[in-house]
Amino acid sequence: MTAGPWWGALPAAGVLLGLTVAGAVLDAVLAPAGVESLRGRAGRPLWEAARLLRQRRRRILAADLLLWRLGLAVPLVVALLMVAVVPFGDRVAADPSVGVVWFNAMDVLLWAAVWLAGWGANSVYGLVGGYRFLAQALGYELPLMFALTAPAVAAGSLRVADVVAAQRGLWFVVWMPVAFLVFIAAVSAFSVSGPFSYPSGRDIAGGILAEPSGVDRLVLLTGRYALLAAGAAMAVALFLGGGAGPLLPGWLWSLLKTVALLACLVALRRRMPVLRADRTMRLAWLVVLPATLAQVLVVAVVAVKGA
Repeated sequence: MTAGPWWGALPAAGVLLGLTVAGAVLDAVLAPAGVESLRGRAGRPLWEAARLLRQRRRRILAADLLLWRLGLAVPLVVALLMVAVVPFGDRVAADPSVGVVWFNAMDVLLWAAVWLAGWGANSVYGLVGGYRFLAQALGYELPLMFALTAPAVAAGSLRVADVVAAQRGLWFVVWMPVAFLVFIAAVSAFSVSGPFSYPSGRDIAGGILAEPSGVDRLVLLTGRYALLAAGAAMAVALFLGGGAGPLLPGWLWSLLKTVALLACLVALRRRMPVLRADRTMRLAWLVVLPATLAQVLVVAVVAVKGA
């Protein structure tokens, strides 16, 4: 595993940017077909970005601009910090011994960021959206923690590169399907996507998206796609063997798997009903958490017997 100044923050940011653009394009292409052609749908993210760059920022009475814009920008920064510990083949920007914990810590940082994005605008709809995200996060966070624990226990390490190396014989998704599905659901939740888009619901005029305009809105939307891309990349490393694959180099396999998983996530985005935060919490605490704990128990027993 190579981690150094050459493969540092700048290349990792470039990879994340490419995956973010790919996610936005896939979302547009895989959207339910209308009168617009496939080529027109593929170019929609570019035109929307150009439109937002030209649009003037909305001025809001008594808004806390510093905290509001900090909350809008932090999701994009968090996505970069998440992808920094994800190996692409034999390349990784940072290779800490606690990479799995680092990923989870960055997710917790999102709690404050999304709440600030809602609260700082001094808007009722934005504030409700921020609190909805906190309520939703209380539901998915514990299952996510234990879903991350399962591959770490199997590999005997919190280092992401060690988790990838432990899958040389068999990908973890084969015997950890519950942990994989819970992790994927959590990725959708912390990126406020699909069935977990309740904080940006239409019933509250977009919630956290109600007030941002122009560059502010573009940054927040980019951050959401970047979080989805970072989560997909981490899922590939933890459950889908990382860069393992025939013929092609490891970094290319990592990218191809990430794009394929990203396509699945955005394809399901508009095809599943949105869950209210109270229902998310009830489902998470009564069904998902016990199932994830059972998955970790099975992994621990297998790991101890194989030791």
